[in-house]
Amino acid sequence: MRKLAALSALILFGLTNLAAAEEVTLRAVSSFAEKTTYSRGFERFIDRVNDAGKGVIHINYIGGPKAMPPFEVGNALKNGVIDVANATGAFYTNLMPEADAWKLRQVPMAELRRNGGLDAFASLYGQKLNAIYLANFVGENPFHLYLNKKISSPDLTGLKLRITPVYRDFFQALGGTVVQTAPGEVYTALERGVVDGYGWPITGIFDLGWQEKTKYRVDPGFYTAEVSVLINKSTWDKLTAEQKAVLQKAGAEGEAEAIPEFNKLNAEDTERQAKAGIEPITFDAAGTKRYLDQAYEAGWAGVIRQSPEQGVKLRGFLSKPQ
Repeated sequence: MRKLAALSALILFGLTNLAAAEEVTLRAVSSFAEKTTYSRGFERFIDRVNDAGKGVIHINYIGGPKAMPPFEVGNALKNGVIDVANATGAFYTNLMPEADAWKLRQVPMAELRRNGGLDAFASLYGQKLNAIYLANFVGENPFHLYLNKKISSPDLTGLKLRITPVYRDFFQALGGTVVQTAPGEVYTALERGVVDGYGWPITGIFDLGWQEKTKYRVDPGFYTAEVSVLINKSTWDKLTAEQKAVLQKAGAEGEAEAIPEFNKLNAEDTERQAKAGIEPITFDAAGTKRYLDQAYEAGWAGVIRQSPEQGVKLRGFLSKPQ
């Protein structure tokens, strides 16, 4: 009996160790500061995975830009330095130029999953970034041009504007001079007069304190923000079906909740900007049409110039039906 009990204990101990050994830990980084607008959805995703995946899968959240500069996240993911990234395509267009097309999405994410557009993106992520595309944690979230100098028409001649690849082609097409910096450098650039304005979504400027150095916002907004969760493909291929399912479920839940969340955030931050003294600039009807037409014409021209075949293909998936 003692031998049987000892054998049972040994088997139980072995199974316990086996279960513990099967739990995988993934390293994750966000391109945006922790607990800010574009990291909160990712942080909820991590909580969901860690709660639902106990004993199966765990995400170790290393942090935001203080842990890794935003423009280095794409390379780190591709090379397996990290396993999971919360990043916008604008930060890794050097590796995957087609990621710049995300901003031009005019159909819901659910439609992109149905119409084959996400499959087209997924293939590119696998080939160019060694990554699996999991989910987009931003709903409809328009970009705006924010300025410290008032303009009366869509002419940016003489203005120095902070950009990421999102805005480069558009702002240059309107005559602006562009300067690319990481988000963490914008406040100082505004303070020192290095730039006269910047592009950013309707949400998030209060996270960074930029409202203190901003006088005007050009309306209406253009494009839509995208911040997605990506997983290193080599890591993904080693996961079990159960581990993948935990990630996929948490990703789907995060993508679905982002839609109402950002509708609410857009309205709240618009009101908050008004209270902070940021004055909207609107053009006449002809000027507004020129402004928006130029945004999409310049945006697609830039994508297609970098990737002619794939750019045209993605335009068919992302553009609203005519």
